[in-house]
Amino acid sequence: MKEMIKEKEHDVQDTSCVNEGGLQHKWYHNLKYLAAGIIFGIIFVKAEVISWFRIQEMFRLQSFHMYGIIGSAVVVGMISVFLIKKFNIKTIYGEPITLSPKKFNKGQIYGGLIFGFGWAITGACPGPLFAQIGTGALAVSVTLLSAIAGTWVYGYFRDQLPH
Repeated sequence: MKEMIKEKEHDVQDTSCVNEGGLQHKWYHNLKYLAAGIIFGIIFVKAEVISWFRIQEMFRLQSFHMYGIIGSAVVVGMISVFLIKKFNIKTIYGEPITLSPKKFNKGQIYGGLIFGFGWAITGACPGPLFAQIGTGALAVSVTLLSAIAGTWVYGYFRDQLPH
């Protein structure tokens, strides 16, 4: 019985999107995501979120700029989740949005530390990587390839790691 419960928890971690529907769209429906990504990248550039110097200022506690942006994102996320739950908001295709409760484990601390160290050393986190490359900072390609390699290594050894 314990094995079944553990297997079920493992399956929940493997779920890429619990809200994903079975709708199949034509390829050009993905253009909206490309447009959103371009707009998001422009906002990152204009807000200096992708600036290596701004990121270093944050980690050296020399500026509030990045903390303000991150804090604003957290507040917007909290309000959004509250509204989704309160008004039972559905996807644009009418499907219910399910928010599963998350279980804490100590691996999240280790993962967060590794993520933070990588962010401090490279001056980039996964979101702005593409915007940095788009602005011509091609050296960031090494960081992108390293992030992809790290994700692959985790996926390969995941079953042997404690969760």
